[in-house]
Amino acid sequence: MSRRNASGFGFVVPGVLALLIFPAFLSAAPQKQADVIQTSRGPLRITPIFHASVMLEFDGKVLYVDPGRGEYVGLPQADVILVTHTHDDHLDKAMIERLKKPSATIGGTPAVLEAINCRECSPVALNNGERKTVAGVEMEGIPMYNVAREGREARHPKGLWGGFILTFGDARVYFSGDTDCTPEMKGLRNITAAFVLGINSAAETAQCVKEFRPKIFYPYHHRQQKAQEIADAFKDTPEIEVRLRRMEAEQ
Repeated sequence: MSRRNASGFGFVVPGVLALLIFPAFLSAAPQKQADVIQTSRGPLRITPIFHASVMLEFDGKVLYVDPGRGEYVGLPQADVILVTHTHDDHLDKAMIERLKKPSATIGGTPAVLEAINCRECSPVALNNGERKTVAGVEMEGIPMYNVAREGREARHPKGLWGGFILTFGDARVYFSGDTDCTPEMKGLRNITAAFVLGINSAAETAQCVKEFRPKIFYPYHHRQQKAQEIADAFKDTPEIEVRLRRMEAEQ
């Protein structure tokens, strides 16, 4: 995939210095694959980036979920940034600073907002079970946590952090964050597209997604699990469209 280096200037003319203030990484043409979902309020563009990072464009607004991992050359600045939790593969304060517009809204649980500590943005606290509307998009906080098991530390405690359901017209997009297959996830309904992480094994990931049957499923944050193995586990469920995008180093 070719990319143009927008920062290769040999000298700077004083009269155009102001034109170079914006980050150079925003000026090249994006080369990433964007999917378009038609909603009752117009098109929703979804651009998977890498690992747990996704960009959404709707009604003139740009939203990012867990920006940090991956390549952001050419991608637009954010009106809204949502962060599921504070682990460094999901919360990248430097990337948030690079991507956000001066008027950007930062959303997450109170623990997430405290960790980001953004003084020049508009924070919106979204606890598990809460619903709020930001930039014309309804957002619902969804529990993400590890189920207690003997001999295993719960790295994601219940109630501290959270996933999201974002509503764009009649389309509902779910981001699981880091979680086990919880009763709350299995109880979801009317999900248009779901980004769900790899849960222990390809078979367990598929079984959990089949419980709530989104129309479209994007495997993300699957690391050691191969995306194709996850997709193969849906051969008996053709009503769920599995979309494979390069979300990890190995596809």
